[in-house]
Amino acid sequence: MGIPLLLVDAFTDRPFSGNPAAVCLLPAWRDERWLQNLAAEMKHSETAYLVRNADGFDLRWFTPATEVALCGHATLASAHALWEEGIAPASRPIRFATKKSGTLTAAPNNGRIELDFPLNPDEKIDPPADLLPALGVTAQYVGKSRFDYLVEVESEDVLRRMKPDFRRLAAEPVRGTIVTCRSAIPPFDFVSRFFAPASGVDEDPVTGSAHCCLGPYWQKRLGKSEFVAYQASPRGGVVHVRVANDRAILGGQAVTVTKGELTASAFG
Repeated sequence: MGIPLLLVDAFTDRPFSGNPAAVCLLPAWRDERWLQNLAAEMKHSETAYLVRNADGFDLRWFTPATEVALCGHATLASAHALWEEGIAPASRPIRFATKKSGTLTAAPNNGRIELDFPLNPDEKIDPPADLLPALGVTAQYVGKSRFDYLVEVESEDVLRRMKPDFRRLAAEPVRGTIVTCRSAIPPFDFVSRFFAPASGVDEDPVTGSAHCCLGPYWQKRLGKSEFVAYQASPRGGVVHVRVANDRAILGGQAVTVTKGELTASAFG
């Protein structure tokens, strides 16, 4: 039997938008070099690896350059692939055991997949000397979460026109940088972009995990706990966000674009 390898566009309802993720269901864990090599071969912002366990699935995420501690779109893509391929019962939530983010769950809800993730709030900081010059913007606010910088800019026009210096931005000691502002276009509450050149991804198309920080940030500013967010990358994608105590409930859709198998030579 071959090793399933799927390409899924996440946080979108149509192909060739949202954020593509490779999803690979392994019979057992391979060494990290092999996992990293396949992720580099796939060249997507994330490749998700799944291994079945007694409670659901172990889950790890790799960019083309490194393993990451948390990824929303590849988790959503994984749940979509498991249900669509009949590997997991479609009516039941899926539990994912992760190395650094605990147990995550995915559940179907009214045509969307909902991910239950830990919140990752930011704290206000003075901007590092090179951060705003690398982004090419002035800031209304700068914060830092466990993973990323968070920068609010004055308008959606400023956000959409940004052309960061990725080489300079890659020198910052964080996973990535979230840039956000209020949305100028209903029904969206806020918009964002996410840059992670140090992790091998200059601009991520749609970053679910960034919304674990964006949710509590905009909760304080807008005085509500549920949002419809748009990530304004060239591909674009929609993330439904609900802040519930110390959790972020992230909702979205996904579309399978390609199905295949790893060859025997690739698997060794």
